[in-house]
Amino acid sequence: MTYAMPLPIPSLMTDRLILRAPREADFPKMLAFNDSPRSAFVGGPLERRWVWRGLLANIGHWALRGYGFYSVDTKAGDFIGRIGVIFHDGWPEPELAWHLYDGFEGHGYGREAALAARADYHARVSSQPLISMIDVANTRSEALAVRLGAAREVTKTDPEGDYHIYRHPAPEARA
Repeated sequence: MTYAMPLPIPSLMTDRLILRAPREADFPKMLAFNDSPRSAFVGGPLERRWVWRGLLANIGHWALRGYGFYSVDTKAGDFIGRIGVIFHDGWPEPELAWHLYDGFEGHGYGREAALAARADYHARVSSQPLISMIDVANTRSEALAVRLGAAREVTKTDPEGDYHIYRHPAPEARA
């Protein structure tokens, strides 16, 4: 049975990608990402139940705040990751964040999807510049942040480790 998402989550289209609402069919790929070494930069690997709760929390984030992670598909239909703006309790401000799945880095998908998600957030929610909080060892995400025009502001430490905060340019600064 297919269930239609009752929330007003927009779909975005780029030249090669579709950014869409999360759905239950995303869960197996989310589990595979969680079980890979790549999840270490986002707190993984986690128990299966926490990955499921993460999927549900993303839908709840959309319901509560009106924005969140998009599930990202290629136009050929491959589910390649999650990208969007999130703002969890205790965070300093909204974050533009991304998780690309194995085999989909290095094709420009992250930049293409992040630009679309950032523009959507600025058009629908706020012109406030976004941040990205990136583990100090995650050089690929740092490189993407720089390609998006973000600049490193500060390095922070919390119980989960050390991370850099990158500040994205305000919409008017990019015009």
